[in-house]
Order: sequence, then structure tokens, then C-alpha cells
Amino acid sequence: MSQRIKIKALLESGKTDIDVTIKGWVRTFRNNQFIALNDGSTNSNLQIVVDFENTDPVLLKRITTGAAISASGLLVASLGKGQTVEVKAKNIEILGDSDPEKYPLQPKKHSLEFLREIAHLRFRTNTFGAIFRVRNSLSFAIHQFFQERGFVYLHTPVITASDAEGAGETFHVTNFDLANPPKTPTGEIDFKQDFFGKATNLTVSGQLEGELGAMALSDIYTFGPTFRAENSNTTRHLAEFWMIEPEMAFYDLNDNMDLAEALLKYVIRYALDKNKEDIEFLTQRLLDEEKQKPQNERSELSLLDKLQFCLDNEFERLTYTEAIDILKESTPNKKKKFQYPVEGWGTDLQSEHERYLVEKHFKKPVILTDYPKDIKAFYMRQNEPDANGRETVRAMDILFPGIGEIVGGSQREERLEKLEQRMDEMGIPKEELWWYLDTRRFGACQHAGFGLGFERLVLFVTGMGNIRDVIPFPRFPKNAEF
Repeated sequence: MSQRIKIKALLESGKTDIDVTIKGWVRTFRNNQFIALNDGSTNSNLQIVVDFENTDPVLLKRITTGAAISASGLLVASLGKGQTVEVKAKNIEILGDSDPEKYPLQPKKHSLEFLREIAHLRFRTNTFGAIFRVRNSLSFAIHQFFQERGFVYLHTPVITASDAEGAGETFHVTNFDLANPPKTPTGEIDFKQDFFGKATNLTVSGQLEGELGAMALSDIYTFGPTFRAENSNTTRHLAEFWMIEPEMAFYDLNDNMDLAEALLKYVIRYALDKNKEDIEFLTQRLLDEEKQKPQNERSELSLLDKLQFCLDNEFERLTYTEAIDILKESTPNKKKKFQYPVEGWGTDLQSEHERYLVEKHFKKPVILTDYPKDIKAFYMRQNEPDANGRETVRAMDILFPGIGEIVGGSQREERLEKLEQRMDEMGIPKEELWWYLDTRRFGACQHAGFGLGFERLVLFVTGMGNIRDVIPFPRFPKNAEF
């Protein structure tokens, strides 16, 4: 019996006149003769030619859209249009029937909103097949990038008692009977009786634990799920998402920027090399979608051009202060075209400001550094006040076309007294983070790190417009299906 081979490998092999066995799902069945078969390895279907005159009519009726089949026969050069090779079937076996009256993915165009409702089946469409093959490549490339550079992959905890950002938007973890939790004499919930003996939550970041690893292993990275209980229904937010968070001992801010730029270029290049066909399909999909928009809302660059744009340009590096000066003097700000006007120093930059810098002003990816202390997290290294007495931190954000911020990071504050002072200012209890402060007590050194939201990266590389479409099973307010 001939061995099963995947359609992508078969099409790339260039072989003909060999016996093959192909297994997959029926996309279409025309004229009782031509099956378009797909196994998810590529968007290209393989045509299976059925000798319908010598095939059981009962079997033919079971070859329906969505059915799983196995087809064995001779692979030959195709004389028809649309494919280079086809299989002349000698044997067809139905592995799993699909009722054509009930199967929701008929051979027609479906809206993304509809496909989100049937996320368990949307992998079978060309769009989502392409997205998740690209996601797979980006995931592999991230590991390969860090492994080639001697980083240690560290699994940081999903359950934690700390909130790294201090935002307080966390999911609680408990094994209490929610209808009757134990109470303290003052009527509060007694978390000392909970499973972990204290209040715990799902992690919002692996950074703080990652820093502990870097203080012994030098260079580490985490790549795992993180959770935010933020009641946000935007196209950019998820309640469960994946983060890549490297932490590097002996790095300063410049080293941090160099690494982040190298990582982004590496993984984009990898996807372009590995998933050329998928990215070309997604580029065309985006072009077709943009034709429905008014001219002024269309992207200046195609998806392929946008990706190449990030590879071809050195990222522009400037301080937050320089960026504010540019934005204040910009035409859209003067003409009040920004939804959020840039009033002056201290303004928290919005996506529209970030995109202006990238797409209009510099026309290249941008890295902003040295943000005001008051709008950044407690763990960022403090700079000396400038001539105007303004206090900044060694933060850095990487801004991309069409998406705004894609990476956020900083040089970390390694000076114990400065870190404790900042925690006091922000009301972060030092006794709860005693273990984090220990890394500043014993062998502290300059170090840095950053976070890259994986779904944001996939969103950028696939050109999709909604983050719910680049994660297999999106979690967002009022939705935890599948």
C-alpha cells in the first residue's frame, strides 16, 4: 500500500506517475467526477479524478463538502486548468461523513464575524488555514532566534500572587465554594484558607519571574499565556493572549533595542521565506477587502510591502521628548485632526500619534525611548532629571505601521533604594515582592528586557484587522466558547 503524503509536499516534489494515498477533507465535488481535496498543509487543493461510471453510486453520494476521505491512485500531470497534477483514483474510502444540509462551511464567501461564531470549524477555510500556518512559523522562529543566541527558555508561572503592572485587572484563582467562602472575623474573605494560603491570580506577565532567571542564567526568555480581566471589546484586546518576554543580564537600553529590532526582522523574514504562498494569499485578501473602503482609509502599502518595509529600514530611534515636539508641530495636531490632541510633555501617546510618527513623519519603524516616569511602570530604570527638572525612565517602545506599539520594554531599575522609593510612591507593597527586591540585594547588575505581544505580531504579519482572528480560540468579555 502506498504511504500517505501531504498535499503540500506532493505539489512541491514535482513528481508524477507514482502511486499515492492522500487523506483530507472535501472542499468541492463537481460533476460526480472531480474532488477538490485539502488536508490543511497548504491552501492549494489537490484534484482527485473519480471514475464515476465504475464507482458505487452510494459512495458517490457520500462525497460531500466537509467529508473526510482517503484517496489512492496514480499521480499524473493534469491536462485541466487550475492544477499541475491530479490523482486518478483507484480507491476512495469515506473516513467521516458530512451532512451537506447541516455543514455550515459551504463553498462560498463567509464573513469573519460568522466564522468567529464557528471558530471550531474556521480552520478549514483558506483564510484561517493561512493565518495559523503563519502563526506556527512565527512561533517556531521566535524559539529558533533565542536558541541560536544561547538564551534559556524559562517557564514562568501561570498562577501568581503578584500583578506585574500594578493594574489590578486580574483573574482570581481559587478553589473556594463561591456560594460560601470562609470569612475572617471582620467579614472579609479569608484567603489564608484558600488552596495557596493567599489570594492568587492568573499572570499578566512573566517579566518579574523572568528577571530572577536572568540574574543567574544571564539571558532567558519566556513565551507563554498571559491574562487580563479588562472589560474591553476592541479589535486589539483579548483576555487571554501570549507574550514573548526576554530578560538579559548586563544589557543596557541600547542592547535591548538592538535585540528587539533583530528579533522582529528575523521572525518576519522567516515567515516570508517559509509561508510565501500564505502571505501572498493574505496580501490579495487584504487588497480585496480594502477595495470596499473609501480611498482615504486604504493602506498606502500592501501587506507584502509593509513586511518588506520593516526589513529594509533601520528603525528610527528618538526620545519621547523629541517625539512630542514633532507631534505638537505636526499638521494633524495643528489642524485638530487627532482624536487626542497632543498638548505637551507628559501626554500619554495614543495609537494615532504612534502611527503618524511611523507612517507619515519618518516612514520607517520607530523606537521611542525615555518616557516620563509618571506614565510608566515601577520597575523601569530612572534617569537623572533633565535641565527642566523633568523625570524620565529608560523605557523603549517599538512602533510599527498600521498597528502602533508592538514591543514595550526598558532597562530595569537595579538600584535597591531607587526601586523601593518608586514602589512606595506607587503604593506597591514591598513585603509582597520581597523576592524581587532580593535580586537587587544580592549581586545586582544592569539588566533589561521587553515584551512582545504574540497576537499583535501575528496580526501585523497576516494583515488581519481583528486580534480575535489570529488566536485559535479567542477569549474576550462574555465569551469563552470551545
